[in-house]
Amino acid sequence: MLPKLEGFAAATLGALDSAALAAVSSDLASIEQTVLGRADLRAVLTDTSIAGGARGQVLKELLEGKVHAATLQIAVYAAVAVPAQDVPRSFAELAFAANELRETGAFSLASLGLLAARRRVAGFADALLDEVDTSYFARVEEELFSWARTIEGNLELRRLLLDRDAPLESRTSTVVALLSGKVSAITLSLSRFVIEGGRPRDVVGTLDFLVDYVAQARDWRIARVHTARTLDAASQSQLVASLETLTGKSVELQIAEEPALLGGVLVEVGDLRLDATTRGRLGALRDAVTSGRLYESAMNRID
Repeated sequence: MLPKLEGFAAATLGALDSAALAAVSSDLASIEQTVLGRADLRAVLTDTSIAGGARGQVLKELLEGKVHAATLQIAVYAAVAVPAQDVPRSFAELAFAANELRETGAFSLASLGLLAARRRVAGFADALLDEVDTSYFARVEEELFSWARTIEGNLELRRLLLDRDAPLESRTSTVVALLSGKVSAITLSLSRFVIEGGRPRDVVGTLDFLVDYVAQARDWRIARVHTARTLDAASQSQLVASLETLTGKSVELQIAEEPALLGGVLVEVGDLRLDATTRGRLGALRDAVTSGRLYESAMNRID
């Protein structure tokens, strides 16, 4: 299973009881069979030219209200995060993992290389942050950073947590004992999973990686919208839906009215910048004229 999906599954499935796990396992197996049996759906989900966010939106519209909430969450994440050609197989892998967790009470996590282990932890973080308000992210960043510095500054603690030969239960119970009641539930869960799903010798490095990852996740959850005039509720809802399809994440709008834009909107989310303003179009036209591209295009046109 893709490490990032494995981390997401560990968080999502790990929060379910036996009955819910049975339902989710059955749902996922049915989804796999449906995808394999419908050429049109399989073509969409495995088309490498279609953005992950769009694949996820298709699956969400198809499944919403028909499967367990956890099934919907994890299936949509798989459609977004997994390479297109591997999406159908990922449903089978998830169904197996859910059933195994129900039967054994444990989610098997194999040892991975450094980068793959960090990706697994990132997937776990995605699941925890999925429905959390973005105002909460800064607290998680600060707590993770502080915990990393605590480990760095305490030799005995560092020796225990970074000792791959020490029992896993001993290391995770130490994290819980030191952090319970002092940090948020998300920070505690992430700090524990860094021990369970990360590399033993990379605990501090993975925590610092998470600090940056949470900050980037916050940037992709907030869309800064500059508009020439007030956007009504319907326009805002339509914009949110479009951005969620594009990014594959839930999006919050921060709107600023700027009459100088003349018309249209400018949207910035993550490192994506979408300029559909009148001023932007005029600027592009001016640049084309200045560089001579517009003149060359007219001269080369065949009537």
